[in-house]
Amino acid sequence: MNWLLNIAIALDQLANVLVAGEPDETLSSRAHRMRVKGHRYWGWTAGAIDRLFFWQRGHCEAAYQAELQRLQQPPSLRA
Repeated sequence: MNWLLNIAIALDQLANVLVAGEPDETLSSRAHRMRVKGHRYWGWTAGAIDRLFFWQRGHCEAAYQAELQRLQQPPSLRA
């Protein structure tokens, strides 16, 4: 299961890079971050992603919080 989750995160980060984002940030995290800054396009994008992941209430915000806590990195690199 962890392997599939890692693949999903890697693909998410790749999607973010393909739209000129940072390589270690997921598209969901970026969408939330930019929505908070008031960017209309990203606000729409975050809403669409949240609807796509309807079973995860507040998906983009949770992804952003996970990025802040470095949860995608090995425990030894989170400090």
